[in-house]
Amino acid sequence: MAAAVYAQPGSGARFDWGLTGAAELGRVCAALVVVDVLSFTTAVEVAVGRGMRVHPFPWGEQAAEYARRVGAVAAVGRRQTVPEHPWSLSPAALRTAPVVADLVLPSPNGSAISAAASATGLPVVAACLRNARAVGRWLRTQGYGSTDAAVGVVAAGEHWPDGSLRPSVEDQLGAASVLDALAGVPGGLSVEAAMALAALASTPDVPAAVRGCVSGRELIEGGFAADVEVAVQVDVSDVVPVLRQGYFSAA
Repeated sequence: MAAAVYAQPGSGARFDWGLTGAAELGRVCAALVVVDVLSFTTAVEVAVGRGMRVHPFPWGEQAAEYARRVGAVAAVGRRQTVPEHPWSLSPAALRTAPVVADLVLPSPNGSAISAAASATGLPVVAACLRNARAVGRWLRTQGYGSTDAAVGVVAAGEHWPDGSLRPSVEDQLGAASVLDALAGVPGGLSVEAAMALAALASTPDVPAAVRGCVSGRELIEGGFAADVEVAVQVDVSDVVPVLRQGYFSAA
């Protein structure tokens, strides 16, 4: 009986962290939203907005083999791109890379969560700061947000070197932006979702917070400031990538 409370029953919009949180919410929610601002879901929004189908895949060498099986191009690490193969997890690179029909986009956080969540058969939506309001609007028009058709919003977070979850500022703010768009759903917000949303109200400059947080600084200092600048554009997109049949495409 105690385990049932982890699913935050009695609310229309719920919030949790990471792969385990997604698995818990996936048992009881009618739709899941995955938020990985730096950089998986931002990259998905950019690629889908340009007409690509994006296949999530856990981080690892097997992504190339999977891409061959499904007839897709496999993205590589940011530092592994070459002019002949410019596709990577970099949203900035994906804005200018040639459009391909199918792109396998591995990442250790958002992509791994999305790939696992796809096994539930639920619609899985990729949200970031760029499309948070559009995602919330689409979910509401589809009838999600009641206690019988709850939405689970999952902040991907990062990992410490030992593999444990490291909650991240950028994903909490991205998730909070989606929850802000869901604040009026009939089932209301769970306590966890309401507390996540409170972070947004106390952050007067979201782009500055993302640039200054650990993940933002890591990318900027690593030479990928352009990726951060793409990611901090708030509500500039109406693209709603939905994962069905193994890939994200526009709703």
